Amino acid sequence: MEILFFMIPLGVVLVAFAIWAFFWAVGNGQFDDLDTPAYQILLDDDQPQPQKKANEERKEEP
Repeated sequence: MEILFFMIPLGVVLVAFAIWAFFWAVGNGQFDDLDTPAYQILLDDDQPQPQKKANEERKEEP
């Protein structure tokens, strides 16, 4: 029974911290745009590297 005097306030503190963390994240824009980062990987516009010729890859030995 005495453990309830510890567990109930601890639970209230944890819930209060979770609510504060949620509102902090919303206030800092963490949930503003959830779709764009998922689509950015599909819009990759990198140009392929030109392939080197076999002669250029080999180094000349003295």
